[in-house]
Amino acid sequence: MYDIDKIRADFPILSREVNGKPLVYLDNGASAQKPQVVIDAISQAYAMEYANVHRGLHYLSNLATEKYEGVRQTIARFLGVKDAEEIVMNSGTTEGINLVAYGWAMPRMQAGDEIILSIAEHHANIVPWHFLRERQGVVLRWVDVDANGDLDPQAVIDAMGPKTKLVALSHMSNVLGTVFDVKPIIEAAHARGIAVLLDGSQAAVHMPVNIDDLGADFYAITGHKLYGPSGSGAIHIKRERMDEMRPFMGGGDMIRDVHRDQVTWNDPPMKFEAGTPGIVQQIGLGVALDYMMGVGMDRIAAHERDLTAYARTRLEGLNWLNLQGKSADKGAIFSFTMAGAAHAHDISTVLDKKGVAVRAGHHCAQPLMEHMGVNATARASFGMYNTRDEVDVLVDALELCHELFA
Repeated sequence: MYDIDKIRADFPILSREVNGKPLVYLDNGASAQKPQVVIDAISQAYAMEYANVHRGLHYLSNLATEKYEGVRQTIARFLGVKDAEEIVMNSGTTEGINLVAYGWAMPRMQAGDEIILSIAEHHANIVPWHFLRERQGVVLRWVDVDANGDLDPQAVIDAMGPKTKLVALSHMSNVLGTVFDVKPIIEAAHARGIAVLLDGSQAAVHMPVNIDDLGADFYAITGHKLYGPSGSGAIHIKRERMDEMRPFMGGGDMIRDVHRDQVTWNDPPMKFEAGTPGIVQQIGLGVALDYMMGVGMDRIAAHERDLTAYARTRLEGLNWLNLQGKSADKGAIFSFTMAGAAHAHDISTVLDKKGVAVRAGHHCAQPLMEHMGVNATARASFGMYNTRDEVDVLVDALELCHELFA
């Protein structure tokens, strides 16, 4: 049973008011709220358990190391990965993708080699590849989504050529909510000797993910969207890809020995984890993932499917609202513009007066905005604690906005 009242009670911020109205938090696609168990774990770690990891022999260091390394196991379990040593912990998806760009792609790619991207990528999965385009002459090949926001797997497969070295795609669009059918793309890429990176920032929040089944070479997640702290995250890297990679940053636990004329790297995953890590952030992430798994990812996904269907029906009933992306395979993310003079920022401001928090802007997806022919959208993104009643509050607030700007 999915006890939404109990789940909401676990998130203290949901009891507050904004502008004299109960908070309706619909900006989960940017960053999700934190349950009390995560807040308590962070407080406990700083107040009573803090020490640096891996380097000390004293009690607190051993305790912090045990808790920190336990998170690696938790992330592996959450992502359906058998080998926890294929998990590299970091500050989030952006760092994970940059690690792949600098550590794997840069030393392996030459001028004319190609990377395939969808037009729907977040900037975090675009900008690192532009570095390679600018500095090494790597070619970026783009595949468009259709009018519904779907990405045709065959279009991606058809874009693969003899110089394609990497396919880098979102698993779920942060703007449209579309869940991309990535498995046939991965299978086709591997048959051609091409590696695949997936940005799992959104997908891992909203549905069960089994990376061992998907088979992607790289899969990045970010903790602050997973009801955990900012500055936490991880990337799964297949063992054989790890063996092909050079270190991204130097210092700390990524070395085994350092001499005047020689450095010996540590074994993966430590080879890719330089410096003092975000110890407490990662501990908080582990607690957040345990919380989600305790509720059940299947149950969370089912709850959000119901919210998605209900929100779609209510929003499509507003004939002056332009919904972007109408895929049948869609998560609980809705981007929209409004007929008339209302800009996305105007929509967001009016909604905020009603206690409704949504995002407005290009959502770090400017190529997609250009493709859709808009400068910005407002985005309502739902999470595990949102309700049908909050969908109704959103719709009422949008109707008020329409009255003001029509």
